[in-house]
Amino acid sequence: MHGKVAMSKLMKAIGLMSGTSLDGIDVAMIETDGELQVIRGPGMTFPYDDALRRVLINALADARDLQSRDARPASLDDAERQLTETHGVAVTKFCKEAGISLASVDVIGFHGQTVLHRPEIGLTVQLGLGQMLADFTRRPVIYDLRAADVAAGGEGAPLVPAYHRALVAKLPQRPIAIVNIGGVANLTWIGADGTLLAFDTGPGNALLNDWMLKKSGAYLDSEGATAAQGEVNEDAMIALLSHGFFAKTPPKSLDRNSFSTAPVESLSVEDGAATLTAFTARAIAKGREYMPAEPELWVVAGGGRRNRMIMRMLAEQVHHAVVPAEAIGLDGDALEAEAWAYLAVRSIRGLPLTFPGTTGVEKPMSGGLRADPAAHVIH
Repeated sequence: MHGKVAMSKLMKAIGLMSGTSLDGIDVAMIETDGELQVIRGPGMTFPYDDALRRVLINALADARDLQSRDARPASLDDAERQLTETHGVAVTKFCKEAGISLASVDVIGFHGQTVLHRPEIGLTVQLGLGQMLADFTRRPVIYDLRAADVAAGGEGAPLVPAYHRALVAKLPQRPIAIVNIGGVANLTWIGADGTLLAFDTGPGNALLNDWMLKKSGAYLDSEGATAAQGEVNEDAMIALLSHGFFAKTPPKSLDRNSFSTAPVESLSVEDGAATLTAFTARAIAKGREYMPAEPELWVVAGGGRRNRMIMRMLAEQVHHAVVPAEAIGLDGDALEAEAWAYLAVRSIRGLPLTFPGTTGVEKPMSGGLRADPAAHVIH
């Protein structure tokens, strides 16, 4: 394998990530062989405007009853087109601002917007027209990376562990945990021998964001300021942690709407925010129950690392240091977009994206569909 790594040509890849928290589009570029060689490039975030965010909120509601991954009822068709066009514009702006020639990019990894994730019925739906994006950018696009794993009986998430392992290959701490707090929170546990264990831990920002929007009109609790003024309600916490998801053994994954704010509905805005923030932190820490050994270091990426209360509450729950991704030289905003660039290269090269220890799929497997400009080719 090491000989292969040394000889493999590096590919220039752009990754596009739009998470379940509906913040916007993270764009990042890396050069990689899809294995251990990774040269990280620039990363940027392009926030959704309020109009598109409303379109996507409606699409999430209309997607709840989907039975087919290809169906686009009600608002979904229009949402998918608007979303794809917005991604195309983001790629163009990114390249212009970073001084990158789009023509020099070998491949684009396109996550799309997850509107439904129900692997228990073999269904995961990401909005995003790969062919439209390929035609817009004139570059090959790899998209729909979760579907093959779900079709093979896997959870279809998380997909980033292979990239996490490449990123921390030179760090001395083992075991190490990489936590991503987006709409949903997930973690990757990496053992001393490179063994991977990964799973969704529970809510990330989505439940708290929903609470803030409903109770205050704000899209998020900036830096945890509202939660900092509240008290954690332990009765509500017991109800939240009684959710059946926590009794399941990993690998396991969640839909953005798997949890409800119902247990905190009678609380003040501040107490509800504090309780939901603590719920995210405790659910992440609860993941230790499934780890062969405690992580010596917890590295946090995603928007949740900016919430000081989430970071503080998580640090109170675990036994070793909890640090933002930047503390080990990474970009916590760009990490998942970088991962999608990395996975696109792995897909092109037929390398596995998912593993028994990360999604529960029977054997390591690749995945993704490929769209080439002006012609649609299934990869």
